[in-house]
Amino acid sequence: MKLIKTLLVAVVALLSFTACDAKIKNAKTETVKIFGNCEMCKKTIEKAGNLKNIAEVDWNEKSKMATLTYDATKTNSDEILKRVALAGYDSNEFLAPNDAYAKLPECCQYERNTKKMAMVVPAEKMNHDAHANHKMASSDVDQKATILKPVFDAYFGIKDALVKTDGATASAKAKTLVTAINGVKMESLPMDVHMVWMKVLKDLKEDAEHIADTKDATHQRDHFGTLSKNVYALLKVSKGETPTYYQFCPMANNGKGANWLSKESAIKNPYYGSKMLSCGSTVETIK
Repeated sequence: MKLIKTLLVAVVALLSFTACDAKIKNAKTETVKIFGNCEMCKKTIEKAGNLKNIAEVDWNEKSKMATLTYDATKTNSDEILKRVALAGYDSNEFLAPNDAYAKLPECCQYERNTKKMAMVVPAEKMNHDAHANHKMASSDVDQKATILKPVFDAYFGIKDALVKTDGATASAKAKTLVTAINGVKMESLPMDVHMVWMKVLKDLKEDAEHIADTKDATHQRDHFGTLSKNVYALLKVSKGETPTYYQFCPMANNGKGANWLSKESAIKNPYYGSKMLSCGSTVETIK
């Protein structure tokens, strides 16, 4: 009898997993630890992580382990765990905001071990449906543009200096960029911007430091190409207050070509300056 009961439980679990897999396309499954205490925690964790036909969370109260099943073309485990953290629950990857944890019922306030947490997610409550449909409130757009504005402004300062082949000014503007990068509060970045920021941060800072450490415009231009690629990635998700033009010179980088960003549509080539000032074209307008 006990064996039959065990088999029935296994069959039900398998059918549930298969049903979940069937309605989520491009399904990927991961197992992660999420801290919590009780059945009420389970309901909150799963509700926070779930997105219809995109992501589903199954949390086990005893083991504290959660099975994440999601459409890998539309989301990832980090986004799911950030939503769970915003609901007040820590994982091994993300720390819940203190105010979100404090709002949990007393029975749900699990013992925290913040020393193991690598990152802090934004405290702002996200609109899950809007995120799933890739929509964004105008206030979010303003926030994205404002937080990274010092970074973008410093980048354009470097670009303008290289157009004039002014290595000294480019170096000074790069130092401003390093300061701006260090001043970004990652916990305040909206989730999509945060994800890109984490990917480009190391290279972004490294290129800025290289440009800052020399007044040789030729060496600065060697790093300006990769710097531009990473700033482009940030602008694509954060947008700017005004249109930005992504431009391309086929002659730069030893004939391999290189891009840069400009606030104006007119071509002013930062890789050659006055030697080939108008060489290039606009390949994309970011609005």
